[in-house]
Amino acid sequence: MFILLPPSETKRQDEPGAVSFNDDLYSGLRFPELSAVRQELVADLELLCADPVVAASALKLGARLAGEVALNTALETAPRLPALERYTGVLFDPISAETLTVAERKWAAQHVLIQSAPFGPVGAMDPLPNYRLSATGKVPPITLKKRWAIPGAEALTTLHGFILDLRSEAYSALSPLPVGKNNAYLRVVAAPAPGQSEPGNALNHFNKKTKGLLVSALLADRPGCRNAAQFVEWATARGFTASLADHQIRFEELR
Repeated sequence: MFILLPPSETKRQDEPGAVSFNDDLYSGLRFPELSAVRQELVADLELLCADPVVAASALKLGARLAGEVALNTALETAPRLPALERYTGVLFDPISAETLTVAERKWAAQHVLIQSAPFGPVGAMDPLPNYRLSATGKVPPITLKKRWAIPGAEALTTLHGFILDLRSEAYSALSPLPVGKNNAYLRVVAAPAPGQSEPGNALNHFNKKTKGLLVSALLADRPGCRNAAQFVEWATARGFTASLADHQIRFEELR
């Protein structure tokens, strides 16, 4: 079983005095066949960010975040953290990566992947620098979707087993999963309102929170689900409200 997560715009900052790396950034990332795309994208991103004003516009950063353009100017030598520790926010806070047991970290390294914008799909324990680039950012001369869609999708085909996709639509588009294979997209929905039979769309906050709590439970139990039906069975036994239809799993939000 594999779990695909979206990244977070918020990230853990490097501590003052953190040591930079001289070794190759790309050699520590899962799917080494993506190294060429990663290197080209990082080079284009660093070139873009040489002009902070142009970069802030292309990366859709307002005045409050414009200073983060500087993060992208030395990615290959910047300090790194395991991806699951680098990302923070509503989805990642319930996972509490710093408190995971040795067994949980080992399982995460093998089974959890995160779809980043500059590095494509990476392993949960792959070392990442702090950066600022989202799926909607623009890094000339090629769109992120055109850079990643084919090589990212091909990389994911090397995973053998059930794949649970928790990514947002924007990040799923960067490395699409093949339709009809042993994978399922998880959609978090709001509980039906009184007098209604159909659920609504979950608010973004509770969407992310629910996914974070789910990943935390998966890391604790480390189930060997071989398909979507087995996953729904495990999740239901775990206390989640889940259903399966047409390669999509509906999960009722947790508040």
